[in-house]
Amino acid sequence: MSRVAVLKGGRSLERQVSLRSGARVEDALGRLDHEVVAIDVALDLVRRLREAEPDVAFVAMHGRDGEDGTVQELLEILGIPYTGSGVLACVRAMDKVLAKHLMVEAGIPTPDFFAFNETAFRELGAAEALPAIEERLAFPIVVKPSSQGSALGIKFARSAADVPAALVAAFSYDSRVLLERHVDGRDLAVSILDDEALPVVEAVPREEEFYDFEARYEIGRTDFVCPAELAAGVTHRAHELALRTYGLLGCSGFARVDLMLDANGELTVLEANPIPGLTETSLLPQAAEAAGISFDQLVGRILELALAKAPA
Repeated sequence: MSRVAVLKGGRSLERQVSLRSGARVEDALGRLDHEVVAIDVALDLVRRLREAEPDVAFVAMHGRDGEDGTVQELLEILGIPYTGSGVLACVRAMDKVLAKHLMVEAGIPTPDFFAFNETAFRELGAAEALPAIEERLAFPIVVKPSSQGSALGIKFARSAADVPAALVAAFSYDSRVLLERHVDGRDLAVSILDDEALPVVEAVPREEEFYDFEARYEIGRTDFVCPAELAAGVTHRAHELALRTYGLLGCSGFARVDLMLDANGELTVLEANPIPGLTETSLLPQAAEAAGISFDQLVGRILELALAKAPA
């Protein structure tokens, strides 16, 4: 039995999702006979961790502070082992622009894109470059903040007239935005546990045009197919690309890689998530269940991996 600090909540826009993930993890750890210390991350985090003296921290934080390496750096300073990827992998994965540049350099297919920050837009005349970007990407264009998860802040621009409002929306979430070629196709996710790819999940929204925040987390808004009904070669290729992306970014323990499958059967990688959700509608638990791994077993395995990499 271990004393486990479950870190959840925080100040991210994904706070509510994180609280749900954390609560499920706490329940599972309790059933596994671990001693659980629940911590809603706030200004007193360091003090509470020192008082709790946990053997390990289970990071169930999504988005800002949890997936960007911030809390991981604090845990390393305090000498507390933790679940999931390390600081550098979190930094790489959380920054979609950086991750996509790394993918391009490594030859991993990802939709064409351009990116700029608020300084370039407001002070260096980047708005004048929008027509060239629009011509090279072709409409519709996906506009998204560089460092948000759960489809937060993502907008579709179907014409040049839609771009300004989409940029305003994206900039409200982050100081850097990504303009990406829209891939019309099937939304797939490959979860990875202990360096092994789990069955592919396909998300099929019932009404929305794309898989947005509400479709992802509200029960009944999306149908999930797992294992996804794909040709054997496509499944193999999806696993291969996901594992390459996972390795490229330096992820460890567990993660999820999101891909698109277009009408021509071509796969492209959208992004990687170093701390995927663990809610009732999250994709990692669904993939694990399809592989014969219960939620409790999944949580237990993630914890074992964290303890195994802890210094003696």
